[in-house]
Amino acid sequence: MKYFSFQWHITEECDQRCKHCYIYALGSHAKFKMMTLDQMDKVIENIETFKKKSNREPYLYITGGDPILHPQFWNLLEKIKIKGWKIAILGNPFHITLENSKKMYECGVRKYQLSLDGLKETHDRIRQIGSYDETISKVKVLQQAGIQVACMTTVSKWNYKEIPDLVDEVVKANFDIFAFARYCPSFKDRDVCCAPQEYKWLLSECDKKFMQYKDSNTYFSYKDHLWTLYLYEQGRFNPKDYPDDDYVYDGCNCGNAHFTILSDGSCYACRRMESKVGNALEDDLYDLFTGPKMDEYRIYEKFEKCSKCPLLRFCRGCPAVAYGYSGGNMYAVDPECWYEVK
Repeated sequence: MKYFSFQWHITEECDQRCKHCYIYALGSHAKFKMMTLDQMDKVIENIETFKKKSNREPYLYITGGDPILHPQFWNLLEKIKIKGWKIAILGNPFHITLENSKKMYECGVRKYQLSLDGLKETHDRIRQIGSYDETISKVKVLQQAGIQVACMTTVSKWNYKEIPDLVDEVVKANFDIFAFARYCPSFKDRDVCCAPQEYKWLLSECDKKFMQYKDSNTYFSYKDHLWTLYLYEQGRFNPKDYPDDDYVYDGCNCGNAHFTILSDGSCYACRRMESKVGNALEDDLYDLFTGPKMDEYRIYEKFEKCSKCPLLRFCRGCPAVAYGYSGGNMYAVDPECWYEVK
């Protein structure tokens, strides 16, 4: 059975103040939103219905804010455990202990994603003083409980030159997984995005590091969609290896295999841009996914540049980055893509 991912924000409460945080960018931290247990029961029921109608197995990414701060966090995990669904936690390091790590494992959590947004000084400036050391220290704690630890990095003009050196530190800390995604700007701060050749340089340098550490304990994810373009130009990816059909094989999962559910129930095609399609407390998730609002995120011929690219079915850049950079057009050119279409 294929998986369908739900990034579920159960609370906005958090004890970090990250410069790139969506919640703080919107100014909504003055009054944190938080789901009640009854509301979470409704979401679980809705996901169960989605599973039956779609024949897709749910994979839940529980996040916030920091989800551990939700007073019903453990009750929620117990309810999901009964369903037998896969669970990953996206959170902060500050409330992780060996005791609650073991408890999370018993509830079915098998992956915990932490963040490092540069080397120590840069990371602490972006997130919080002391956050870098705290994050590194919790890797062994989670692993001791049997939980894989992923390191996610948000790449921007602030830190891209440090990321290759950060790979060294990630391997040294023995993270199980390393991946990065790009900063999604607003129109006002779009200069935080890397220039296309800067981003290509980053991929090249990280690729060298990934090869250097290919026998380490760390798995390196080629998560960002522009990796496909980089590998294509390197001769390590060939679209002709796939059937000549209209099937979308890879690239952005927006409109394909993902929903984001916010702490007020709002359901988004992608959390990284304004893309609300309904509410998980009121609407049937399967009807939303197959409905006309979600269809807007599957009209690939409308992508201004990607529609002319041989990698359309495998990449499509990042519509959320394009949305923010252009001031609201998800079909606009991805500003960090260096490929020149003919």
